[in-house]
Amino acid sequence: MRSCDGSWARANREGFPLSIRLIREIHQTLLTTGRESEKAPGEFRTSPVWIGGSRPGTAEFVPPPASHVAECMSDLERWIHGQPERTPTLIKAALAHVQFETIHPFLDGNGRVGRLLVTLLLCAEGLLKQPMLYLSLYLKQHRARYYELLMRVRSDGAWEEWLEFFARGAIETAASAVATATRLTQQARSDRVRMEALGRLAGNALRVHATLLERPVASAQSITDRSGLSVPTANRMLRELVSLGLVREITGRRRGRLFSYDPYLRILSEGTEPL
Repeated sequence: MRSCDGSWARANREGFPLSIRLIREIHQTLLTTGRESEKAPGEFRTSPVWIGGSRPGTAEFVPPPASHVAECMSDLERWIHGQPERTPTLIKAALAHVQFETIHPFLDGNGRVGRLLVTLLLCAEGLLKQPMLYLSLYLKQHRARYYELLMRVRSDGAWEEWLEFFARGAIETAASAVATATRLTQQARSDRVRMEALGRLAGNALRVHATLLERPVASAQSITDRSGLSVPTANRMLRELVSLGLVREITGRRRGRLFSYDPYLRILSEGTEPL
């Protein structure tokens, strides 16, 4: 996710609007590695797809033909940018998600990109300052209802029910984000208290801790650079934090080591399994 957030941050910094170009770049970032790298990362599909069933004739839903994908995405882009008329931001995010999933522009990864589209749109419209609100957990918890409503919008035009579902998800997700931020603050405070018990080592340990709050998974070299400590001192502090059970080395190598701030990451990772 961080790479995709980086794509958005760079685009936002350079003045790029939320666009087809950005969506394709995000898709390319998501699918560049692993088995999905064979699914044309960053490229619109050029073949038919269908959802459910063994062939289009028995499918639950058949997205637009590949020859219409570019046109459909261009229409969606124009609508996102207020043409022919502006739409309130939260409603726009809800409708844009359905439209994107209905167009199904890529061979794979449409669900992930479609969920990211919601967050990026809220950022682009100024409703969020940072991409900090993700609906994935809510959609996973209500997976059956989510898929049901996507299909009902397509078949019966059940837009009102979808909007109500989406708005409820945004409210619950925002409340959950506040609760998570509170827990992270409490975790960091509790861990600082444990480090202060290290006596004369506490100051340097807290400097390493401060770098891990910014990047909970970091290399030994980056921790050294960002903390301003010497290599021997930073390594000693990392050993102290490992002994406290706060940090874990995750590569098993002697060179290129990576350290994970586990208690912090456990809180951040709750509910982030793929939908």
